[in-house]
Amino acid sequence: MTLMASLVLESEHGSITISRDVVAEIVSETAKRCYGVVGLTPASRVRRILRRDGISVAGDADGVVIELHVVVEHGLNLAEVAATIRSQVSYDVQRLVGLPVAAVEVVVAAVKEGA
Repeated sequence: MTLMASLVLESEHGSITISRDVVAEIVSETAKRCYGVVGLTPASRVRRILRRDGISVAGDADGVVIELHVVVEHGLNLAEVAATIRSQVSYDVQRLVGLPVAAVEVVVAAVKEGA
């Protein structure tokens, strides 16, 4: 898996460079809108220091691999919430960025009462 700072889409007319942070921001906004998501949480103390919202974007322009750590509302079916997040994140990244999504890994890091 490639861990470069940016993703480059090549075409016959030139190239487009997309920051992984842009993809992470799209993932963050999409996940927060999904039913049952209370918030996102960093995967580790290091990411907390770096202010990452529990999202990593790996892979390359042939297929990105997204991992996100979410906090889900108590009492909901965790598998259904995760499936919805996976589907919506994949759809939005493909639609807004034009990158194929190889995988979306959803980690339910915590369960809390809804806001």
